[in-house]
Amino acid sequence: MTGDIQGYSLPDQLEPDLGRVQAYWSGLKRGANDVPFWDDVKFSLRSRLGRDSMLIDVFENPPRFRFDLTGADLTDWYGGAIGNKFLDEIDLHAPFDELIAQCKATVAGSAPTYHRQAVRKADAERPGGYARLLLPLWGNGRIEMLLGAV
Repeated sequence: MTGDIQGYSLPDQLEPDLGRVQAYWSGLKRGANDVPFWDDVKFSLRSRLGRDSMLIDVFENPPRFRFDLTGADLTDWYGGAIGNKFLDEIDLHAPFDELIAQCKATVAGSAPTYHRQAVRKADAERPGGYARLLLPLWGNGRIEMLLGAV
């Protein structure tokens, strides 16, 4: 998989909600592993952490990504149910602009990535735009899932 992780580098300081998700992800790491295992992720999609979070399945050959679980706030913001849908089969608009490219970069770098979208007229209800964090999760000898938050 190809992806430019540099285009999605983490800022010096994350927004507080994204920082909490990154801290949760970091706390899942076992021993000296750089990436936690996907099956260690356990949070309720109704919790504060879960409402703005998502889990994305990673497929290889060809590289594809599918929404596994999506928090209620993200589903509402997107404007419809997207669970179990492949990213390349739906219209990716806010809060999922450039999501496929960011997913590819996260998998290629096996490291967290960050995307910031400036506000647009269509996103007027979200002053200042939004920021998104993707975090890799290990399973079956590869990055098998991504934990994301907006």
